[in-house]
Amino acid sequence: MTYTFKTRGVCASTINFELNDGIVSNVSFIGGCNGNLKAISKLIEGMEAEKVISILSGNKCGFKNTSCADQLSIALEKALIEQSGN
Repeated sequence: MTYTFKTRGVCASTINFELNDGIVSNVSFIGGCNGNLKAISKLIEGMEAEKVISILSGNKCGFKNTSCADQLSIALEKALIEQSGN
């Protein structure tokens, strides 16, 4: 299933991704640090969402309380909840 997540408190405005059977694919960010976000997307391609969440959750950017990577973990958590029907 394809998801679009509107971020909060970071330079990237939107995160698009697919989540099928708990596996993350086709992650793309609108805005943000292009090279770093492309690298994150490549590194997590085909990874289990729960693993990605455990790695990226709580990551901060500078003095912000969040980061694009942290926002991705939040998006994945919400998608997993949605898929489980809760």
